Amino acid sequence: MPSNLTIRDRTFEWGRRTYLMGVLNVTPDSFSDGGEFHSTAAALAQAQALQAAGADIIDVGGQSTRPGAEQITVSEELDRVLPVIQLLRQKITLPISVDTTRAEVAKAAIQVGADIVNDISGGTFDPEMLPAVAKLNVPIIIMHIRGNPQTMQKITDYQNLMEEISNFLARQIAAATAAGIDSEKIIIDPGIGFAKNYEQNLEIFRRLPELRKLNCPILVGPSRKSFIGRILDQPDPKARVWGTAAACCAAIFTGADILRVHDVHEMRDVCLVADAIFRQSS
Repeated sequence: MPSNLTIRDRTFEWGRRTYLMGVLNVTPDSFSDGGEFHSTAAALAQAQALQAAGADIIDVGGQSTRPGAEQITVSEELDRVLPVIQLLRQKITLPISVDTTRAEVAKAAIQVGADIVNDISGGTFDPEMLPAVAKLNVPIIIMHIRGNPQTMQKITDYQNLMEEISNFLARQIAAATAAGIDSEKIIIDPGIGFAKNYEQNLEIFRRLPELRKLNCPILVGPSRKSFIGRILDQPDPKARVWGTAAACCAAIFTGADILRVHDVHEMRDVCLVADAIFRQSS
């Protein structure tokens, strides 16, 4: 695996510590915070709060990807994310990722100040995505999914869950490098909650080390998700902070390099303690 990745003036030293990606949904319908940061002023305030809490990356998304979420038009997505990214770039120093499956949105977002493309489809929804990212010369996060947010929870029949996730990611890594993306700029994500049922989500945490053979940094996004709600019998996503903390600790133990979370302040403490134990760092 590459030893580090530099984005703007930040160097991510893989294996040394766990990095935090703070979630900034500028959507009206995301599963846990839809509508809260829909205005540019609210989005900026939240991004600044995430930075102050210890985030290493801010992830801006304009299209909800919760199960059953309706697809919006490209122009709607652009209208949601571009003003926010443009404003954030002027006000915060952190790397910014754009959470999108569309090459047109990725290109426009990078032009106004984003640094990373976070594609929940792993470059499969838009055939132009991987060539576009190659031309932009930015890192990409490739996530495993089946189907799309409307259909994904109906297609959870795997013969061998981790083998199929690994094979999908390997294919998309190969496609990305064939398109011209530097292999050191590829980050992988097993896709917790995306075309996975309760038991499969838990299995991913246990078997996460199997993805190490792909030689890419691993991002895990457990934050506030429904499998935690089921364990805790907690229907309110915002009340799943302690459960998220346990999932984050488990992910660090099994090899996650980046955690995508809503509650950065709390998860920073989790990372500091878990890193000191599992990575033998202080």
